[in-house]
Amino acid sequence: MSLVHRFLHGLLAAGLSSACLTTFAADDPVYGPELEGFTYPYPVQQYQFTSQGIPLHMAYMDVMPNIPNGRTVVLMHGKNFCGATWASSIDVLSRAGYRVIAPDQIGFCKSSKPEHYQYTFQQLAANTHALLESIGVSRATVIGHSTGGMLAVRYGLLYPQQTEQLALVNPIGLEDWKALGVPSLGVDKWHARELQTSADKIRNYEKSTYYVNQWKPEYEPWVQMLAGMYRGPGKQIVAWNSALLYDMIYTQPVVYEFPLLKMPVLLLIGTKDTTAIGKDAAPAEIRPQLGKYAELGKRTAKAIPHATLVEFDDLGHAPQMQDPARFHEALLKGLSAK
Repeated sequence: MSLVHRFLHGLLAAGLSSACLTTFAADDPVYGPELEGFTYPYPVQQYQFTSQGIPLHMAYMDVMPNIPNGRTVVLMHGKNFCGATWASSIDVLSRAGYRVIAPDQIGFCKSSKPEHYQYTFQQLAANTHALLESIGVSRATVIGHSTGGMLAVRYGLLYPQQTEQLALVNPIGLEDWKALGVPSLGVDKWHARELQTSADKIRNYEKSTYYVNQWKPEYEPWVQMLAGMYRGPGKQIVAWNSALLYDMIYTQPVVYEFPLLKMPVLLLIGTKDTTAIGKDAAPAEIRPQLGKYAELGKRTAKAIPHATLVEFDDLGHAPQMQDPARFHEALLKGLSAK
């Protein structure tokens, strides 16, 4: 039984209908700063290492296929996601013969949240590369969603010989927000904003941006996954790391380096997406021009030398969660056609 189904089954077994699921869940789980108490769909291992003089651990799932096809896929989660949110993709990919590795990056989910860390996409890519080396993976296809798409691009630029293929699922960073007029909030303002995080705010944002103003009960565990850390004793360190990560995303665009990618790149784009970091803080006249994925996907495909674009005209920021069957059909086709 998948993580989502276990979560829903427990609530329904307690006599709760799906109609009242949101109200119940909004008051419920409390998780530790490293998502203690939240169950992942596969066993979680920890890669122990030292970075910037700090002992750290990086959580990851390593799922072996029953009938291997000889390829390894690394899944890179987004800013408001975790390795666990790849649950259905892990199932599909492993059944198709791929070894699947799904890490939680430092600062996220079940991994370390240091008090002081200079977050860069180069650093996160290096951390991931070291993890893969430690488990004997020398070459992989890297699939990145949202912020994970920015990280996947950086990984491909740093380690082109070890990157067989990139697949980017509604990656952010397809435009340079600061160059377009989005003001810099800085870490302190991001931190203050993150301290106001709640399940209702998460749910409302995800409904409008990820799921095109549609909502299903199976989305709720992912809301509670995030909100539960902000209800717990680690709220301050969770919010602080989140602020540092938002500043990294804003200040380190990858859009200018797309022409340098040497490997095949599969772009999977829900065109109803409107994601742009800091858009709500931008001048009113700028906001409508930001995060227009119906245009950004096509522009990005032209900028990348070996790109294949697949568009989902009715889906938003998380097509792999909004319509898993259609998304995974396109993903498997695109991976096999490299």
